[in-house]
Amino acid sequence: MTEPAKVLSLDSNTTQAQHHVGHDHGGDALFKALFFTLGFAVVEVVAGFWSGSLALLSDAGHMVTDSTALGLAALAAWLAHKPPSNTHTYGLVRLEILAALFNSLLMLGLIVFIVVEAIDRLADPQPVMGGTVMGVAFVGLLVNLAVAWLLHHGGDSLNTRAALMHVLGDLLGSVAALVAGAVIWATGYMPIDPILSLVVSGLILVSAWRLLAESIHVLMEGVPAQVSLENVALDLGEIPGVRRVHDLHIWTLSSGQIALSAHLELDSFDDWDRILRTSRTRLDHEHGIRHVTLQAELGHL
Repeated sequence: MTEPAKVLSLDSNTTQAQHHVGHDHGGDALFKALFFTLGFAVVEVVAGFWSGSLALLSDAGHMVTDSTALGLAALAAWLAHKPPSNTHTYGLVRLEILAALFNSLLMLGLIVFIVVEAIDRLADPQPVMGGTVMGVAFVGLLVNLAVAWLLHHGGDSLNTRAALMHVLGDLLGSVAALVAGAVIWATGYMPIDPILSLVVSGLILVSAWRLLAESIHVLMEGVPAQVSLENVALDLGEIPGVRRVHDLHIWTLSSGQIALSAHLELDSFDDWDRILRTSRTRLDHEHGIRHVTLQAELGHL
């Protein structure tokens, strides 16, 4: 006869405190990076329309979307301090994922606009002020280098590292605009502007598609890419005293927060404390899973 199941949730105050410390460490850097990136994006938009450079406008679009990504990361750092409530038992961490989904759709819309405009300009090249483009793009390159330095020294959280990857993409966009300005200034070859705009659009497309796919995967509660469901089941099943693992579910709450629930059939409840400690250690150290709910059941003899 099967005894009543026992359920324990492993989400210690220590773990939560460690998570908050990580966000604190990178929060200031994220807000500073957001200020610089968004501020210069406005400058690029104005300069792009004034100089007639589509390369500057496309790079500005890239910086705006990356500003949104930085804002999401900063928002996640801030929301990490907000405790769960009776209506939102996980807190508001999923707002980051919803905003990321919106951001990816916004990026795709921007790509369509740039590609259509670039094709029109290839058919009918417009005059571009090469010297102005060079100057603004060079300043943009310096801004992106400064932002990358801030994020590199702003902590090692997943949010901060993801934001850094976005900024590195911005660096490439600034280089493309700088090259376009230099070519136009030196040779007067106007088609280089829409050509390099298409290159920048390709960079945005890669980021947008990846962000869209990841956002949908998280919202559908898919298994995180860095976690193997099979390996987790094997690790839990190899713990002495565990007969079988079933109803195993692994999903992402938000960036850097992975949750797991599972049923463990045991030989005896006498070893439950040891099995619990071992399960927690393995899931944390080997798979990076800290929010764990395990239901213990006595297996059929």
